[in-house]
Parts: sequence; structure tokens; C-alpha cells
Amino acid sequence: MAAAELLLRQLADATSSTFTYLLADPATKQAVLIDPVFEQARRDAALLRELDLTLVATLDTHVHADHVTAAWLHRQRSGSRIGLAAAAGAEGVDLPLAHGQRVPFGRRHLEVRATPGHTDGCLSFVLDDARVAFTGDALLIRGCGRTDFQQGSPERLYHSVHEQLLSLPESCLLYPAHDYKGCTVTSVAEERRWNPRFGGPAGHGPDEGDFVGTMNHLALPHPKQIDRAVPANLRCGRPGGDDVVPPPEPTWAPLVWTFAGLWEIEPAALEERLHEVTLLDVREPAEFEGPLGRIAGAQSLPMAALPAQLATLPRTRPVVTVCRSGTRSAQAAVLLSCAGVGEVANLAGGMLRWHGEGFGVEGADGR
Repeated sequence: MAAAELLLRQLADATSSTFTYLLADPATKQAVLIDPVFEQARRDAALLRELDLTLVATLDTHVHADHVTAAWLHRQRSGSRIGLAAAAGAEGVDLPLAHGQRVPFGRRHLEVRATPGHTDGCLSFVLDDARVAFTGDALLIRGCGRTDFQQGSPERLYHSVHEQLLSLPESCLLYPAHDYKGCTVTSVAEERRWNPRFGGPAGHGPDEGDFVGTMNHLALPHPKQIDRAVPANLRCGRPGGDDVVPPPEPTWAPLVWTFAGLWEIEPAALEERLHEVTLLDVREPAEFEGPLGRIAGAQSLPMAALPAQLATLPRTRPVVTVCRSGTRSAQAAVLLSCAGVGEVANLAGGMLRWHGEGFGVEGADGR
């Protein structure tokens, strides 16, 4: 299949150095997420919405010890099914996966390959045309996952990587679950030649004994989130006790979280709440008095003057920012959020959309 027939996005979580992968069939709009992160569920849902995709499944490559999966959150929000290795023994799995199964999304599918060694239930996912594979923690870029907890085994990992991953076509691109050095993607050819734990010139790479000796003497500290992450991931990320708490949702208005990283409010929702919010118009004074007019009750605070006025802004009511098209006001909303304003949203589409949907204005062209 042509590369254009697959939509692929690589998304990063800086806290855990985790990569989440969004794959979709553009023709059917069906999508899967691989290794979604609990704290990034809102971001990933926003991207799915903006790309007009239907999430059919979330797939975790293993029971992670360094972050909590967002599988349960996505199922609650979109009805997607949860896929995880049957060998992991987790609660709430809809798709208990085993070696050789297929996970379809539209006209495409992922082949499930068991790659145990980092944990007992590690899986890798190979795209149907073998051009791309998602290796979890089994094979990292110039490295591999540790083998000293969660039923880890250096012997099993050595064979998993050689037999299931490095046996793929040399041109196959490999996407890991983590990277700690800023790398994003590698290939089978690169790892065969340059991965110090597996590769090297033909006939001169490390053998199983070399690998086992290396892995048994890494002396790594335990992951910082292991006590929180493992129990939660054995529930597929479902909250329980105090270990996992879903992020709070705004209650003052029906807002939409964007992939750009801010809340937006639709014109109709704002019109119903004009007397309940502080409306900041960040256009220049000439625009505020210009042909588009202004929304009743809006305060003029040009974008250039906003940083100096942050400390004086009232914080007793939610703040909505507005400009001509929603671009400058989006920047203003982010600035306000970073300054500690807890309830802030951008008017989606700005004054252009407000006008286009027929809501009233004051000023030059006001009614």
C-alpha cells in the first residue's frame, strides 16, 4: 500500500519520555492509539476530533512501569476497545492479544508479535505491509528495555528482538515506546548494525552470553512511578484509590480542548454567558472601534499591553479572550493560563465567526 494511505502521528510525553502513536486509515477514518498516556488523553482526543477520526482501539505494548495508560479514559470518552497482551493478566481488557493476531482499523491492520523479555506480556505491532513496526520497550533506538523486574528475562528478550524484530525487512522503520536522548525513529538496518546490545558487522555482534551479561549488570534505579503505574495499568488505567485521578473538566461552560493546548468556547455558548464572564478583547484600539465592532461588555486590552496588566486582571469570573480571528486571543489565553488564571477560554473563530453566526455587536457596524 502507498504511504499516503496511512496517517501516522508520533506524540511525546515529556515527563515519562513516552511516545504515543496515532495510526489511521484516511479512507474510513478509523484510528488506533498505541501506548496512550493518562495525562495526555485530552491532547490525543483533541487531535482525533480535529482530524475527524474515530478511535476504534487503544493498544498498549506492555504493562508500563513509568506512566499510566489512558486506555480506560479513551474507552469512557469514545467507546474504543482496550487491547493488551493476554499474558499481562490485566482487568478490563476488551482485546486480549496474543502472537499472530491482527488488529484492524479500516482497510489497514497491525500484526501482533509477542516480544517478551522486558516484561512477560510485551507485544510489538507490525503494520500490514511490514514497512513500520512499533517495538514498545523490547527494542529501543540503540538500546532495549531493562529486564530486572515484571518477569523480565534477558534470554527471552535477546531471542524476541532477533527473531521478531531484527528479522523484519531492513527498510522497516522502528518506532519505540520511549527515547531518552531526543531520537524518534530508527530502522531494522540501523539496529542490526549499530545497536550495541544486538548489532555489529556480520558475524561480529554480541551473542546471547554477551547480552545477558550486560543486562544483568545494569544496576538501574527503579522507575519513579512504578508503585503508581503498575497497579493502575493492571486496571488499564481505570482510577482506583488515590493513584490515578482524571484531570478536572471545566464546569462554567461547555468548552473544547484543542490540540494546540487551550480551551475554546463556541460563540453560542459565550452568548448565553456574556454576563457571567470577563471578556478581554486583545485587538488594537482601531480594530476595537472598527468595522467588526465589539461584543457588548468587552474590555479593550491590546495584546502588547497584556503582560504588564496580568496582576491587575479580575479573577473572580472566568475570562474569555477575543480577537479578529481567534489567533492572537489564543496566545492571550495561553499567557493567562500560564500566569495562573484558572478559568480561561478563547473565543473560537474570533469576531469573524461571531459575526458570521449572526450574534450582535456594538460599534461601527453594530445593531
